[in-house]
Amino acid sequence: MSRRRIGFWYRLAAAIAKPPLVLLFKRDWRGMENIPADGGFITAVNHNSALDPLSYGHFQYNTGRVPRLLAKATLFDVFFVGMMLRGTGQIPVFRESTDAANAFRAAVDAVNRGECVAFYPEATLTRDPDLWPMVGKTGVARVAMMTKAPVIPVAQWGANDALPPYGKLHLFPRKTLKVIAGPPVDLSAYYGLDPTPDVLREVTDVIMAAISTHLSELRGKPAPAVRFDPRKQKGISK
Repeated sequence: MSRRRIGFWYRLAAAIAKPPLVLLFKRDWRGMENIPADGGFITAVNHNSALDPLSYGHFQYNTGRVPRLLAKATLFDVFFVGMMLRGTGQIPVFRESTDAANAFRAAVDAVNRGECVAFYPEATLTRDPDLWPMVGKTGVARVAMMTKAPVIPVAQWGANDALPPYGKLHLFPRKTLKVIAGPPVDLSAYYGLDPTPDVLREVTDVIMAAISTHLSELRGKPAPAVRFDPRKQKGISK
């Protein structure tokens, strides 16, 4: 299979989500040409609002390459939400799993079948005070090294103006949802290396740097030299 068909459930989700997105938000989309037309690939996306999955999803849907996102397994137990997640082929993540390779096996299989798998490497809303991407978790690096598929960095900005992290919804005045997809991250230097924790961390840092570079372009300001690490803030060592 070279690419996943959009299918009924994704079209239903789009029919529900797109009209209010089009009505309530302006759009500034860039880099659609960097989304592969065929074959499996990975997108790595920053996370600064509970609304940004809709912003990114709208952008990605309009490229014709629908994403499969990794979602907390507990969400699949919520009746309507779970039905939509299963119908659109999203991937449950069992965070209690002690085997990282097995935890991401479904993602590897999907990429190898020619699908797009989307990662939020931060795994939660950013805690950075200025909403820059935090230090990422290594799942995206693990899948990238196992598949050698293109990794497309995606930066987004604007959903946070409507719904800040842990804040209240502010739809007016009308906000602009900005999304940019960059060219594939060059990870060729890491292929063939053992996926040790240090190597996975370095690959993750390269991916997060690419996301930050494109977010800097969207925001018109330089990204911080050092990414926010919530573990250090809590006094937890790596």
